Amino acid sequence: MDDRYQVVVYGASGYTGKLTAWKLAERGIPFIAAGRNLARLEAEMAQVPELKGHDYRCVAVDNTREALGELFRGRQVVINVVGPFMQLGVPVVEACLDAGCHYFDTTGEADWMFLLKREYGARFAAKGRVLCPANSYMWTEGLLAAEIALETPGIDSLNLVYLADSGVSVASTKSFLRMCTKPQFYIHNRALAQWEYARSHVVNVPGEHEPFNALPWGGGGEPVWYEGDPRVRHCKTLVSFRNQVGFAAVFGMLQKFEAECRHLPLEAQEEITNQWGGEFTTTEPGREDPDLNRCVLSCHARGRTQSVSVILRGNSPYVQTGVLGAEAARRILRGQYEAVGFASPAKVFGARRLLGALAEEGFLEWEVKNV
Repeated sequence: MDDRYQVVVYGASGYTGKLTAWKLAERGIPFIAAGRNLARLEAEMAQVPELKGHDYRCVAVDNTREALGELFRGRQVVINVVGPFMQLGVPVVEACLDAGCHYFDTTGEADWMFLLKREYGARFAAKGRVLCPANSYMWTEGLLAAEIALETPGIDSLNLVYLADSGVSVASTKSFLRMCTKPQFYIHNRALAQWEYARSHVVNVPGEHEPFNALPWGGGGEPVWYEGDPRVRHCKTLVSFRNQVGFAAVFGMLQKFEAECRHLPLEAQEEITNQWGGEFTTTEPGREDPDLNRCVLSCHARGRTQSVSVILRGNSPYVQTGVLGAEAARRILRGQYEAVGFASPAKVFGARRLLGALAEEGFLEWEVKNV
């Protein structure tokens, strides 16, 4: 296959895959759109207006280490958008190792992040390759706010809240339902501690008069990034959505899971969350509208006597994910990366650089206050 295709978007026909393809096209980066169904790939790529005249190829491939390794050979960057990641992701990661590719994905599944950190991080580092999951709105936006907060000397405790107002994709629904039923962690006094299952929390969001119900949402990616980081003593992440009716429905499913499914074998649990997710979200949402699909990320940070608040106000969380994927590809192709092995997007590229990339396209602004 032509060597000019150095980037592979695996799962390109999905909702987030198409957004990533759009942002790669804006950067003039040729890519391979890969997935299991060639006809679907071609049809979905044809629906992305920004791809008209852009250089890309659609390639069908089975989700096996061998088939993916053959496709990835000679490429530099793989952006994996196929979830649930704990169910489908291992062959992709292993194929990247075999082919010597940098790996990025869009996961929200904290247990997947822990798996990559513990099982594959050293192997990628030994090959000089980046292993960077959750290079996405969740869990990169909170990470970026946290990094800004940690610039203040003495800060060691992070308390984060995501508030989004977007539709949810089919794949995301299956991923978040499974991850909300798995052990969910925060960092307390430098050690991992587990959230209680199916318990909702009330949060206050800057700029909002009414409180919101929130969930740990798998625990968040930030405790994974900061586990073992000497700068961070405490770290908690909660997530809410403006659509509190839909949010209550998700909470109800989690309560039902605890009452009826917690005792089942893990494989059966995965089948149930997949089934419930498919029933909850049956169609993909339309492309986000920045006048409607707005988001807030609040990070309150403390030290012994210091206190700082970092607030990111933005829009279009899924499109932000497309930007982060395309920006990662561009920077890798240019050799502009600062870490290998398991590493957060901030460690690989720099938090302020990624904030600048999102702000430049009109997707967020931020403010820092001493409070």
